[in-house]
Amino acid sequence: MADQKHPVSFPQNLIEPVSQFLKSQLTNLEKRKKEIETDDPFLIPGRASDNASPDTDAEEQFGHARASAIKLELDRKIIQTRRALARAKVGKYGLCTNCGDMIDTDRLMIYPEATLCVKCGNKREKK
Repeated sequence: MADQKHPVSFPQNLIEPVSQFLKSQLTNLEKRKKEIETDDPFLIPGRASDNASPDTDAEEQFGHARASAIKLELDRKIIQTRRALARAKVGKYGLCTNCGDMIDTDRLMIYPEATLCVKCGNKREKK
């Protein structure tokens, strides 16, 4: 666990570019979510009526399921990105929320929204 008397944190000059990247990523995610919402066949005005052919109905069902799955994943990613931005704002970005140790920078480069170090992440996956 991190020493409480001497809290560890990333230097601000490293956090600022990460924050800018996360803000840009958040904008892109929100834009993509709006695009997916407009692609959902269930939300298209004048969509096929109840007496549509079975293949049209199946196509709509598949399109809706696809759009819903992508939207759910985008929602999850948006939440993670907002959390990472909040942690950067309060000076806790890059610290494991479980043990308080610094998250490896290689992990943060691949997954900038990470809130757990590799060790704690592996423990959580095994549960």
